[in-house]
Amino acid sequence: MKKIILTLSILFFTTKVFSQTSSCDEVLDFITTNGYYKASLASYTLNSSWLYKVTAYTYEYKTYVIAEIKKDEYAITTKKYIFCDIPSSNWINFQIGAYGDSNSYGERFHKYIMDYKCDCN
Repeated sequence: MKKIILTLSILFFTTKVFSQTSSCDEVLDFITTNGYYKASLASYTLNSSWLYKVTAYTYEYKTYVIAEIKKDEYAITTKKYIFCDIPSSNWINFQIGAYGDSNSYGERFHKYIMDYKCDCN
């Protein structure tokens, strides 16, 4: 009985991940708790005036990215955003750059990740 309740709870929540009624904080918590850590790039690697940290997770064979973005160039505080269902090739192109792509991490983030912002509140 416990297994059935747990399974139904997981199915209900994973459906909520893609629901417009889910808060982005709920989706963030769910992915960081239940997803598998894939990779992370921090500010010293990113060398960006606005992008502080980017972390990728996988859940049910889909890639999710949590990006910490600075409020402005001089800000100490950041805000987390979640991006859903990112194609693996997009994550790789962001992380290491596509062949011949000399763009910065910020430019690659816009090119490969930004369009996949989760549909949450």
